[in-house]
Amino acid sequence: MIRIVQLLCLSGLLLQCEGQGLQTCLTHPTYRQAENADMTVVCGTNHMFLKVLICPMYFGGYNESLMALNAKFSIAACRGVADWTVNPPVLLFNFSISQEALTLCGNNMNITSQVGSGVFSDFSQIQSVNVSGLINSWDPSTSTITYRQQLMYQFSCRYPLQYLVNNTELSVSGVSLAVKDNNGTFVSTLSMGLYTAANYTTKLQIPGSGLQLKTRIYVQVKATNLTNKFNVLLDHCYATTSPYPTSSTSYDLFIGCNRDAQTKIDWNGISQEALFSFEAFRFVEHKNLTVSTFYLHCATRLCENSTCASLLPRCVRKREVQSPQINSSEVATVSSGPITTRVDNGGVPQVARLTSSASIPQLTYVGVATGLLSFLLFDWLSTSGLAQ
Repeated sequence: MIRIVQLLCLSGLLLQCEGQGLQTCLTHPTYRQAENADMTVVCGTNHMFLKVLICPMYFGGYNESLMALNAKFSIAACRGVADWTVNPPVLLFNFSISQEALTLCGNNMNITSQVGSGVFSDFSQIQSVNVSGLINSWDPSTSTITYRQQLMYQFSCRYPLQYLVNNTELSVSGVSLAVKDNNGTFVSTLSMGLYTAANYTTKLQIPGSGLQLKTRIYVQVKATNLTNKFNVLLDHCYATTSPYPTSSTSYDLFIGCNRDAQTKIDWNGISQEALFSFEAFRFVEHKNLTVSTFYLHCATRLCENSTCASLLPRCVRKREVQSPQINSSEVATVSSGPITTRVDNGGVPQVARLTSSASIPQLTYVGVATGLLSFLLFDWLSTSGLAQ
């Protein structure tokens, strides 16, 4: 009985739509058989947008009321909305990349993992998410046979989830009848901010003379306007002496469980922001400069929130337990910079070690004292004749 009511309702919509749509399409150049290029797929950070030429549907004996996502014809939210104000007229579909919306209209979301290579070869699992589905036609014929050709538009969006945060383009593919490559990206939602305190409210302002050594810098890598299915997870953060993340001179703040002694990771993989802090340092190659300038970069992944916990490194005695690696050919960079540090010693630069910075004065003074004692001892031996 319910099926009969649904059929009657759809038949009523068919008659209602036929008049306006058919009159518009009869004289339009796109009133023809459906083609691969009829559909456009836009993979957004929160929603997916599908746009299909509508006149080929009328040519095949259908209209907008007879097209739905994954044959969910009885659910209004799964049917498209006709736009007759544009040229050519199109049927629009718009749905959220959320578990509820995907389940409602029968779309699929699969997460896959691959072995890392290139810039990500040192990391554990890197994932990609693929959202896919169909736009089907429903044939209202009640007889045993039909002359209507079934229309089927397959679509998919693939999002690599590993980024060296900056800018990247991700491949989008449509399959079968509607094949349209497109560019979509999650990385446009990612940003890095530097702050002065653990409450992450006051932006760090770096004076022209540079920050004082050992000033604690608080770093936030955050996703905005991103569907709540994903969290931010930092795999690797490091500093370079040039703005480019592949600079030959670099220093790791942390990679997995291995981290600099002055680096603290406060929040990682459990929300749409990751938080850590470190103490300002100088690069040794800047020893003859009053100000040391460096740039901060973070290799960042977006993990599906139900699987993030399995991707976090399991740290035993401060060493990382290695897990499978991941592949991503697209690279982006979330970077800060420049960060400048200074020395307050009358303008004479000192060499700053990158580990155990609190012990630098002792190490420096012991070295000077040892050299001085050696010189005095050698001089005494020479004058006393004992050195022979």
